[in-house]
Amino acid sequence: MILDWLTEPLQHPFNQRAILAALLIGLTNGYASAFVVLKKSALKVGSLSHALLPGIAVAVWVAGLHEWSAFLGALFAALFIGLGSLAVSRSSRLDQDSSLAILYTAAFSGGIILLRRLRVTQQIDEWLFGNIMGLRDGDLWTTFWISCAALSLLTALHRPLLMTLFDAEVAATLGVPVRALNYLLLAVLIVVLIASLQAVGCMLALGLLVTPAATIYLLTDSTNALFWGGSLLGGLASAAAVIIGWHLNLEQGPTIVLVLGSVFLVAFLFSPKYGLLKKPPDFHS
Repeated sequence: MILDWLTEPLQHPFNQRAILAALLIGLTNGYASAFVVLKKSALKVGSLSHALLPGIAVAVWVAGLHEWSAFLGALFAALFIGLGSLAVSRSSRLDQDSSLAILYTAAFSGGIILLRRLRVTQQIDEWLFGNIMGLRDGDLWTTFWISCAALSLLTALHRPLLMTLFDAEVAATLGVPVRALNYLLLAVLIVVLIASLQAVGCMLALGLLVTPAATIYLLTDSTNALFWGGSLLGGLASAAAVIIGWHLNLEQGPTIVLVLGSVFLVAFLFSPKYGLLKKPPDFHS
């Protein structure tokens, strides 16, 4: 019975593509989520995920509705708003969080208005909440190469990136290019967010990019487990969510984030070391 439940969706090519893409995207987001959790930058990354929409809107307006125009528009918008908030904070009394909040909400509102003017209402829903079932072979290959590149780069720079996150001053004295690595990490996270658009959309991308490592963070103190455990959790939960969504006739994007959120809730309540309902210490033993 369980085997049939797992294998039945694999009879359909669109499900095969969706499950494989969810696995790739989940693995990559799960690994990258460790950097977000350790850097404590979830809200900043969330702002950048919302900044993707206006970039897509401008790209569609200028170059038409194409896969690569949307990708490049989203990339440009996220970089522009991320670096723009940094420039505003350095040249005014505002901190970067306030600058980022102003820029991304204004840009997001403008993007919604522009996309409605362009009469692409159906695509708005897909960009906001994802449509992983609509993946084509070309989309799957794009996801594959982005995932491979992001995981390879983050793994190769794992040690200097951790040094930068934990103690930037010491890392700088050891010759680590701290500022360059911070910008590189931001760029990789943005690309990972964009690669997740078709799966979960820009409204839900933050959940996929934070929840896996945050869940593992409640279960262990091991930094390596945070990365590889988060990657494994992200991949398996995302693939399982696609199967669950297909059987229950649910939208796969929200289902992916809901499944991850449910696992996080279990860890939050029952983690042996940090769970809310963990067994109280026995002072009589």
